[in-house]
Amino acid sequence: MNPFAAATLAWQTTFVFTLRSLQLWTEPAAAQARLAAYALEKQKAFAAGAVAAGQAALSGAAAYEVMEAALAPARRRVHANARTLMRR
Repeated sequence: MNPFAAATLAWQTTFVFTLRSLQLWTEPAAAQARLAAYALEKQKAFAAGAVAAGQAALSGAAAYEVMEAALAPARRRVHANARTLMRR
């Protein structure tokens, strides 16, 4: 992963975490359901990344390609979340 992509992922992750935390704080009645949805979203991204990394490793990909395959689902999800939160 190039440094720009890593920095972008780190910034977007921080942005999404901060805005979602503020939403949970301002709407405590819905916090439990939202936290469960956020946890499920992370589990899905982790599982998809693990499968993608395994497939890349079994196909003989280089280590950096395996890492990129593992991070791709989480990166897509974080990017989509950041885009959605910026529209609000």
